[in-house]
Order: sequence, then structure tokens, then C-alpha cells
Amino acid sequence: MRLGMFSAKQAATLAAVLLMGAASLGRAAEIAGVKVEDKASVAGQELVLNGAGIRTRVIVDVYVGALYLTAKKAAPNDVYGLPGAKRVQMTLLRDISGKTISDAFAEGIQNNTNDAEKQAIKARADELVAIVSAVGDGKKGDVIHLDFAPGTGTQVVFNGKPRGKPIAGDDFYRVLLRIWLGDSPVDSRLKRAMLGGG
Repeated sequence: MRLGMFSAKQAATLAAVLLMGAASLGRAAEIAGVKVEDKASVAGQELVLNGAGIRTRVIVDVYVGALYLTAKKAAPNDVYGLPGAKRVQMTLLRDISGKTISDAFAEGIQNNTNDAEKQAIKARADELVAIVSAVGDGKKGDVIHLDFAPGTGTQVVFNGKPRGKPIAGDDFYRVLLRIWLGDSPVDSRLKRAMLGGG
């Protein structure tokens, strides 16, 4: 369709709409006052924001959760099976004790694994809880990353600083992802949001 087919006013409006759309593609999202970048880098791999939302407990907003992948996916099994680096990002919306955070991880794992899986990852789950507990209390605005790098494992990163040693195993990170994406997710609305459902 040629531009000449539009009036000058229509052409100007169309141009403005296209420019606004292009600008929005490069902008970070903002959720509950938290800036969520549309890209991230883990282990030298560029990741895209798959989705983000708010973790709410009863009526209290706890954190903004975001999922970054090498390619966007809308189903949990597709996320689990996607090769490459991954990131779960949690930006705290309130002060939270270290024990509360580590207990939440332990509970999420417990609720989304069978007995055989629990046994297979028990030592690594205990290691994660120990690392998070050692970080201590979280303050509003603190950022926790759970980064997965192929061949290295899961790294806990607190406010940009790696904590503890990487925890080995693709299987372990898949279990972690189920905290948010499993059959008993920590928050069903956050699950939908992290899968790009808004």
C-alpha cells in the first residue's frame, strides 16, 4: 500500500503510531515500580524476557518475578526442555527475612517433586537453602538471581554478587523452575505472567 493513498493527516498519524511501537520494543517494562529489563546476559548468552509479574501472598505483594530464556516459550515443558542459559529474577517489594526466603524455596521444591526426585536432589536442595540463609535478610529493592549456565549449574546471585558455589545439574534447575511453573506453583497468576500470559 503506497503512502500516497493516505491523506497527510492519516500519514502523520500512522508514522506516529509506528514510531511509538518501535520505541516500546526497546523499553523495559515497569511492574509495581520495578524496572524489568527486556534482555539479560547469563554465561555470555543473551536472554530475552519471557514474562514477569508480582508474587502475592494473601493480599501482600512480596516480589516481582521475571523469567529470562534464550527464546520465548509459553508452556512449562517447553521452558524445561529449552537448551541454554536461563534466569529467574526476584526483585523484593518488601523486607523479608533470610529464613522466610529459604523456607519458601524449600516449600516450593517440596510441593513440586515426587519422592524419587526429592531423594535425587536432596543434598543440592539443602545446599541452596544454606546459601540463601547465609545471604541473610532481604530489603525492599534487593534483587536475587537464580542463574543457570549449561555445564556449570545454578548460581545464586544477590544484588549482582555471586553467593556460594554453583549447584550442579540441569535436573536441579528444572526442579527450581517448577517453584513458579509447576503443577503447584507458588502463585498461579505469577506463573501465567512468567509464561508470557500477562
